[in-house]
Amino acid sequence: MKEPEQLRQVDKTHVLLKGRKLSYFSGCDYFRLASHPAIVEAARTAAARFGLSVSASRMTTGNHPLLGETEQTLRLFFGAPDALLVPAGYFTNLIVAQALAGTFTHALIDESAHPALKDAAGMLGATILPFKHLQPADVARIIQETPAPARFILLTDGMFSNDGAAAPLREYLQALPASALLLVDDAHGAGVLGKTGRGTLEHCRVPRTRIIQTATLSKSFGAGGGVILATRALRRQIMGKSRLFIGSTPAPLPILAGALAASRLLRRRKSFLTRLHNNATRVKTGLRNAGFPVPETPGPIIPIHPRSPSEATHLNRALLQAGILPPFIKYPGGPASGYFRFVISSEHTRPQLDTLLHVLARHQEQFPHIHNR
Repeated sequence: MKEPEQLRQVDKTHVLLKGRKLSYFSGCDYFRLASHPAIVEAARTAAARFGLSVSASRMTTGNHPLLGETEQTLRLFFGAPDALLVPAGYFTNLIVAQALAGTFTHALIDESAHPALKDAAGMLGATILPFKHLQPADVARIIQETPAPARFILLTDGMFSNDGAAAPLREYLQALPASALLLVDDAHGAGVLGKTGRGTLEHCRVPRTRIIQTATLSKSFGAGGGVILATRALRRQIMGKSRLFIGSTPAPLPILAGALAASRLLRRRKSFLTRLHNNATRVKTGLRNAGFPVPETPGPIIPIHPRSPSEATHLNRALLQAGILPPFIKYPGGPASGYFRFVISSEHTRPQLDTLLHVLARHQEQFPHIHNR
């Protein structure tokens, strides 16, 4: 894979590419908290007070009080029984899988799941059974066809990063036996979905019983590290059984201080969430009016799939001419040829959104067969 161009963010919604300032509809800093003054100041203060790292496993001498304070705040933010911080979002599912290895005979996994979940499934020591993307009926079929006795766990993204679709958690719970668990990677849904931003569980209005929710703090929270939201019993089990957790150093303390400040800010100020959804609705409505079949998804992500390299080149050029960084990506789970993924934030201005709509509408006029999928 070719290494991407180097980018530098210069304000909340612009980046610098080869000396040119461009509007930025990429990345997953949905509220642009990574550059919010209060979050940056919290990190700066923590660096001066605590240094950069505990430089030790949490299970030896690295159990800094800031870890417990951040976990308690995140537990309250998500309304979870308990929370456990881990060094990175990608680690969350792997650490859970290590702790639960040998518990289940079969791991059901969405065929479009994030690579972190696919890696975790391989660590469970269970037979892996992929099911059709977002299809509870296929889950039910597989369960019915699996000989007894069987112990199931289902792995899925909460909000899928390719198009902002939410997993049908309620329907999965109905299809699964009462003894089964769900592992929901809510890296993109946490902070974004639900009335208060608690994620896909809140969006689907399902209880936490039988669900393990994992999230990264590098997206909505603009910081770093990961968090596992589950029961106190699972927290203890992870601390006793997961070698990844036991043998790793926590995320840098200034980053955790930033995550702590971000969670408090998002819990206190709902205007971030309101602006995010208003901006996403404005763009989605405008694109539908222009003839784009934009899917009915709750997330602020809009995929555009050109049908040919020439269309991709044309749109790429049109975006650059309008002062927009073309968000063309090739990522696991997406088409091998790549696609445009526009990520809307709470901080994009109306002129930026309208410029994006104008460019895409003109492109639709020239290439009416362009489609989303």
